[in-house]
Amino acid sequence: MRRLMNVRWIATALAVLVLAGVCVQLGRWQFHRLDERKARNDVTRTNLAAPPAPIDQIVGPDGVVGDQHAWRTAVVTGRYDASKQIVLRYRNVNDRPGFEIVTPLTLPDGKAVLVDRGFLARQGAELAPGNVPAVPTGEVTITGRLQRSERGGHTNGGTPDDGTARLINGPDFATALGLNLYDGYLTIDKQEPANDPAFGGFPGPEIDDGPHFFYGLQWFFFALLALGGLVYFSRQEVRGGDSSSEGDASDPARPEVRAGAAD
Repeated sequence: MRRLMNVRWIATALAVLVLAGVCVQLGRWQFHRLDERKARNDVTRTNLAAPPAPIDQIVGPDGVVGDQHAWRTAVVTGRYDASKQIVLRYRNVNDRPGFEIVTPLTLPDGKAVLVDRGFLARQGAELAPGNVPAVPTGEVTITGRLQRSERGGHTNGGTPDDGTARLINGPDFATALGLNLYDGYLTIDKQEPANDPAFGGFPGPEIDDGPHFFYGLQWFFFALLALGGLVYFSRQEVRGGDSSSEGDASDPARPEVRAGAAD
């Protein structure tokens, strides 16, 4: 029985040590994410402060808008292609559900960029916007913020279907619309002629450290708690074993004690 208890105790101790190790690794992972977020915030601050520039001077010849370009102000001039406009469903701005309207803008060099023209709040339980403002005719000049293509893991929400989509994804839109698109999109800050006032704007970036520091501390605390519990119950086990030994030695029912008494 004693041997069985020792095996169980060793197994429990190993499980606690593994649990503590996992907690430590999760804490380190949260601090790693904190470092990544701080680096991304530095890039965002730099991009927000950078002067506007033509999109082809910001994005490389591959046309990919990366994390290093996010929130950079780009200037584009071209013509909207209203026939290939996409309605984005299930969007939220400031906790308000609604739709976003994305229209390709064809540039003089033949390349096109997706322009998120703005947000339309949902009215009641409508499944599609009741009135989408018309695109300006003729040439327009847009000053806006670059964003990388949205990706939804294994979902296909970036592929337009019957004029709607859930995500803005340059390559998926390019395939579906038959356009040579930048891999990314642009949100409007300023447009000439002016954007329709029915559109709502978008909030700026969140530049903070997020919850990663406190999450990291929380995981380290869990690791200490597990190790502390192991030490506490180990001492309790040792004390319990010592008490049992003393009790057995003084037990008058033991044969050797009765024998001694008989002598």
